[in-house]
Amino acid sequence: MQKNTLRSTLIATTVIAALGAGYARYGDYTLVPKSDRVQPTAQTAQPPVAASNAPRSLPDFAAIVQRNGPAVVNISVTGTSRVNLPEMPQFDPNDPFGEFFRRFQPPSPRGGEAPSHGQGSGFIIRPNGLILTNAHVVDGAQEVTVKLIDRREFKARIIGIDKPTDVALLKIEADGLPVVPLGDPARSGPGDWVVAIGSPFGFENSVTAGIISAKSRSLPEETYVPFIQTDVAVNPGNSGGPLFNLNGEVIGINSQIYSRTGGYQGLSFAIPIDVALKVETQLLADGKVSRGRLGVGIQDLNQSLAESFGLERPMGALIDSVPNDGPAAKAGIKPGDVILSLNGQPIENSGQLPPLVADIKPGSEAKLVLWRNGKREEVTVQVGEMPDSQQAAATGNGLAKGRLGLAVRPLAPEEQQAADVNGGVLVEATAGPAERAGIRLGDVILALNGHAVASPGELRELADRADKHVALLVQRGGMRIFVPLDLG
Repeated sequence: MQKNTLRSTLIATTVIAALGAGYARYGDYTLVPKSDRVQPTAQTAQPPVAASNAPRSLPDFAAIVQRNGPAVVNISVTGTSRVNLPEMPQFDPNDPFGEFFRRFQPPSPRGGEAPSHGQGSGFIIRPNGLILTNAHVVDGAQEVTVKLIDRREFKARIIGIDKPTDVALLKIEADGLPVVPLGDPARSGPGDWVVAIGSPFGFENSVTAGIISAKSRSLPEETYVPFIQTDVAVNPGNSGGPLFNLNGEVIGINSQIYSRTGGYQGLSFAIPIDVALKVETQLLADGKVSRGRLGVGIQDLNQSLAESFGLERPMGALIDSVPNDGPAAKAGIKPGDVILSLNGQPIENSGQLPPLVADIKPGSEAKLVLWRNGKREEVTVQVGEMPDSQQAAATGNGLAKGRLGLAVRPLAPEEQQAADVNGGVLVEATAGPAERAGIRLGDVILALNGHAVASPGELRELADRADKHVALLVQRGGMRIFVPLDLG
C-alpha cells in the first residue's frame, strides 16, 4: 500500500515536472507550450527583454485605506419634512362613527411635519475639525452628527452650503484630528485607478475601487461642476466621501450616480477637489459664494448647426438668448453668436463655459472670442455677479432650523439698495419658532434683541447666546416691525 502511494506520488511529480518544462509564463497570466513558440535562429536571436516578462503588480489599495481611513467620517442628520395630512371625515355630532374616528385615528405629526433622518460621508481637511461633504447631505438638517473611525461622535456646525456645486463645509469642536492629503485632479485622467471610502447604506468605512471613466462631464442642472466620471461603486450614503488617486490624495468628492433603479449601475460622478476648495475658501471668508455672470443662454452645436453658421466643425457655445439687462447685452453680444474662447481658454462645448465664467471675479473684465457672421470677433465684457437667489450659502446650519428655525443669506448690494437698508439678511426658509411667529420668505432681518445683523454668522452667534425669548427686527415691504420668537 505504501509502495503504491509512493509510486503514484513519483508519477505525479514527474508529470508536474514535465508540464513545468513544457510551458512557459507569457506576460502576466498565460502559459504557452514552448513547442508552439517560434524559436529564433542564431542569426536573428535577440537578448530577452526583462521588462516585457516582469509581472505587473496591482495597486496597493490597503495602504491608501490604512493611511487615510481615519480622516473619513460618517455623517448622520436629523430634521423635519412636511407631510400632507388627510382631513378627518366630517360626521354628524350624533353619529357614533364620529366619536370612533376622534378616539382611534393614528396621531398626526404636529404642525404637518414628520421627523426625517439621513446619512452620508465626509472627510477632514483641517486638524481643527473642518470637514467637506455634499450640500444635499446636510441641507435642511436640524442636527448634524459626525462619527469618527474611533467611534467618537461630535455635533457639527454647518459653516455654509453651496447648492450649485453641492458642496458643504462643516465644523466640529476638536483638535489634532487626522486629515486627508489633497491632490490635483488635472494630473489624473481616464483609465487611472481611483478609490472611494464612505458609508453606503450606513455601512461605515466601506472601500470601493475602479477607474476614471471620463472628465469634465456636464450633468443636467449641475452647470458649475466639471464632474469626474468613474466606475467606482457608489451608493446612497457614499455622498460626500472622498475619491482618492493612487498616491492617496483626494481628487474629488463623490456626489451622485446615474441610475434607473436608485442603486449603482456603473456610473458615478465626483466633484473635483479644486472646485470644492474654492467654495470652501469663500464660505469661510464670506459665508457665501460669489460667481461671475455673463447673462447669456447657451446650447451645444451639432453638425447641422455648425454648417449653418459657417463653422468647420461643431465647437463653441451657441448663444440662444441674451437678457436685456445682463453684462453680455451691454457688451453688444447677440443671439446667434458662438463663443469660441474665454480669456484665451478654448470652448469646445457649452458645458465648459459656466464653470469658467463662475470663477471670474464679479466686476472684472473678460475677453471673448466670438464667431459672428462667418468670422471671428473679440469682445470685452464686464462680468456681473450671479444673484444670490440662484445659489444658497450658510443655510440649514445650527442657526437655521435649530433655535430660530430660519434659513437666511446675505443681501446683495443691489438688494440692500432696493430695500434701503445697510446690512441685514434675507429669509429663504422658515420652520419651528420662526414659522410659528409668522416670519415670511422675503423678510429682511435687521436685528436680534437690538443687536444689528449683517451676516448669517452674526445672526447665528446672537441666536446661540439668546435666552428663551428673542425679538427680531424685520423689514417687510416698506414697514419695519418687531416679531417676538419663543424658542422654548
